[in-house]
Amino acid sequence: MYTTEWCGYCVRAKRLLEERGIEYEEVHMDGDPEFRQKLLDMTGHWTVPQIFVDGRPIGGYMELWALDRSGGLEELAA
Repeated sequence: MYTTEWCGYCVRAKRLLEERGIEYEEVHMDGDPEFRQKLLDMTGHWTVPQIFVDGRPIGGYMELWALDRSGGLEELAA
């Protein structure tokens, strides 16, 4: 998960994953002045968080939340 320290949605995404017992790797982008361009190149989006599952981008917090609500997050974590 690509994050910044000042991002409220990053905090929510980490909390949701922790509540579900899903481990994640966090990549802090705060010190990289070009992080938005890097995220855009990787995902087509420039906002944080950007979450990947097994190398596949799933989007940000809202997509993670929707995946959780639909039961898809549990399936991905299995």
